[in-house]
Amino acid sequence: MPLSRRDFAKQSAYTGAGVALIGTVDVLATAPGAIAADTARGPHRPTLGYGPLVPDPKGLLALPKGFSYRVITRTGETTLETGESTPSNHDGTATFEGPRGATLLVNNHELSGRRSKWPHPVPLIDGLVYDPAAAGGCTVVEVSRHGDHVSEWVGIAGTSNNCAGGRTPWGTWLTCEETEDKAGQNGMTKDHGYVFEVDPYAHPRRHHHAAEEVDAQANHDPKPIKALGRYAHEAVVVDPRRGHFYLTEDADKPNGLFYRWVPPHGFTPGRRSLRRLADDAGVLQAPQCYDSGGRFVDDLSRARKVGTVYGVDWITVPDRDAKTVSVRRQFKDSQVTRARKLEGMWWGDGGAYIVSSFARGESPVAHDGQVWFYDPRRRTLTLKVLLGVNPDPEKDGAFDGPDNITVSPYGGLIIAEDGDGIQHLFGATDKGETYPIARNELNIGSADDPSYSEFTGVVFSPDGDTLFANIQVPGIMVAITGPWRRQPNRPHKPGHGHGHDGHHG
Repeated sequence: MPLSRRDFAKQSAYTGAGVALIGTVDVLATAPGAIAADTARGPHRPTLGYGPLVPDPKGLLALPKGFSYRVITRTGETTLETGESTPSNHDGTATFEGPRGATLLVNNHELSGRRSKWPHPVPLIDGLVYDPAAAGGCTVVEVSRHGDHVSEWVGIAGTSNNCAGGRTPWGTWLTCEETEDKAGQNGMTKDHGYVFEVDPYAHPRRHHHAAEEVDAQANHDPKPIKALGRYAHEAVVVDPRRGHFYLTEDADKPNGLFYRWVPPHGFTPGRRSLRRLADDAGVLQAPQCYDSGGRFVDDLSRARKVGTVYGVDWITVPDRDAKTVSVRRQFKDSQVTRARKLEGMWWGDGGAYIVSSFARGESPVAHDGQVWFYDPRRRTLTLKVLLGVNPDPEKDGAFDGPDNITVSPYGGLIIAEDGDGIQHLFGATDKGETYPIARNELNIGSADDPSYSEFTGVVFSPDGDTLFANIQVPGIMVAITGPWRRQPNRPHKPGHGHGHDGHHG
C-alpha cells in the first residue's frame, strides 16, 4: 500500500523535516559487511581520507602515499583470449568471486553507433551477438589471486552504448544500453535501449567456480529484457528481499526518470529467470515525489540541503517499449519527478544509492552532483551528498559530476568523477564529507589544452582488498591497493573538508 502524501505530511509534522521516518541520516555507516572502525585511543582522532595525492611519475594515476596500482587491461595493448585488442571505452563494472581465489570482472564498453567508427569495438563472437551492426558489449576479465595473470573474453557483443548496469543477487551482471536507437537509425538492424543479462561464469574453457551452478551457454543468443523497458538506461539494482528492480535513465528534453519494476506474481528471481520473462511481464513505474508538506516535487534538483527527505509514490508507464513516444515523454511534468543525469546506482544498507550527476539550465536548480538514498521499506528518498556548482573545475581539490558509485566495505561511498576539468575517484562519508582517492593524470588533450577522461566502473574486489576502476578513454582498467581503513564517523563542521564545504547546499 503506497505511503500517501497525506500520511507522509502527517508523519512529517511530528518529525521535523521527516528525517525521523528513516531513523537517522547517517545510514552509510551501516553498509553490509562494513569493516570495523579503527580503535582510536588518546586525544587524536583519525583524519578523513588518506592524505594528499602524490603525482605519478608514469603520468597515469596519482594516489595517496602508501597506495599503488596495476594496469589490468589497456585498449591497444592487452588482448582478448581470441587475439583481438581489449575493446575501448570502459564503463560500468562489477566483481565476482572466481576460481582458485581469482576475481572476475564484467566490464561494459560504451561504444555507440556504427561499428566502423570505432577502432576497437567488442568483437563479434559467434553465438554472443545481438545486433551485428552495433559496436558495444561487455568483456569478462579474470585476475588471478596474486594479480600475476589476466585473461579476458567476450560476454556479449552487438549491443550499443553499454554504460552502467548492476550486479544481481544471484551473481550475474545486467548491462544497460544508454540509447534509444531503433532499427534503421545510426546503422542499427535491431531496436536498442534495453537491459541484457551477462553471466561471468559462462566460459566453456575455464574451470568453473565450485559454488556456482554454471551454464556454459548462458550468454548465447542474447535476448533483451524488454520487461524492464526501452529507454536511455544507465544503471540498475535489484532489491534482494522484495525482488523489485530500480533503474536510472540518463536523458534530457525532458529530464530522465528513476524507475521501479515490480515483478509478476509468482516470479522467482535467479539464473535464467529473466530470459523467460514475457515482454510485458510485471509493471514498470515512474516516481511521484512530495515533500514533508505533501507538495509535489517536479525535479530532484530542488533539494538544497543534505538530509532532505521526499516521500515517493509510483505510477505505471503506459508503453514501456516506447514504440512511438519515449518513455519519459509519456508523462506530463506535473505527473512525475524528474532529474538530470541520473547515473550510477548501488544497492546497500537495505536500499538504493542513486546519483544525479549535475543539473544546469534544463533543471529548476543548478548543482554539480547529488547522491540520494531510496528506502523501499519507508518509500522515501533522502539526499545524502550534495555538491554545489564547482567554480573552477580545472583546479585540483574540488569534485563535480559524480557518476558510477559503489558502497565501500570501509564505510561510506566511493564515487567516480565525470565532471569538467580534473577527474578523481573520491570518497563520501555518511555525513556528506568528501576526500580524494585518485586523480587521472593521463592527458589525452594537449599541453595547451589538457583533457582528462572520466573515471568509471569503480568497485571493490569481493574480499575488499582491491579497488578496481576504469579510465574510460582510451580504455584502462586499474587495480588499486593500499592501507584501506574505516573512515571516521563525525559530525560535519563548516569549513572542514577538501574544497567542498562551500559547495554543500
